[in-house]
Amino acid sequence: MTVNFQYVNTDISETLSAFTEEKLNKLANKNEFLISAQVYFKHDDKDHSAGKICKIELSLPGPRIFATSNEKNYEMAVSKTINDLSKQLKKRKETYKTY
Repeated sequence: MTVNFQYVNTDISETLSAFTEEKLNKLANKNEFLISAQVYFKHDDKDHSAGKICKIELSLPGPRIFATSNEKNYEMAVSKTINDLSKQLKKRKETYKTY
């Protein structure tokens, strides 16, 4: 699975990219039909309590799925977003099962 990162209004972080890629690889191991992922990290200056936004869009057969979260740090945002994606993938996988 290929992973593309985009940083909007924030500095590029190799450790954050590695952390996210590790989490996405775990997700890809469970779901072999994943093709690629687009990861966006944004910083919102207007939101003082949170403001760290992570948006992940997964490409797979059928419509794409995506999730986004807004937390106080990027690691929490990545974890929450991947948790939401895993729920969506579980539902999608159930529809692909052959009876």
